[in-house]
Amino acid sequence: MATDQFKLLSAYAGVTSMKDALADERGKRLLWLEILVNDQLDLTPWLHDTAVQAAYQKACRWFTTYRSLITTLVVRTPLPPDPGPIDQRDYRTVMEALRFVSAHH
Repeated sequence: MATDQFKLLSAYAGVTSMKDALADERGKRLLWLEILVNDQLDLTPWLHDTAVQAAYQKACRWFTTYRSLITTLVVRTPLPPDPGPIDQRDYRTVMEALRFVSAHH
């Protein structure tokens, strides 16, 4: 995966590949944000990884809860609905990520 395929992880965690992201604690912790804003990621080779599964689920839950806001700021295909709980303590991080992506892409 080339650097330009990441919208956040290269800037936020300094990683340039999914392999690097999964080997880096910050990369793993922020992967859900990348999934939330970037529909160009091919997660297929990584779906067996529990960190990727958890990040995908978290992204789906945030997308379900804030779909209107996210699609206003980021052009992406919808993520599958998941009405599960989200941790509102991540709200500021999501808003900062959305602001970053909408300003840089």
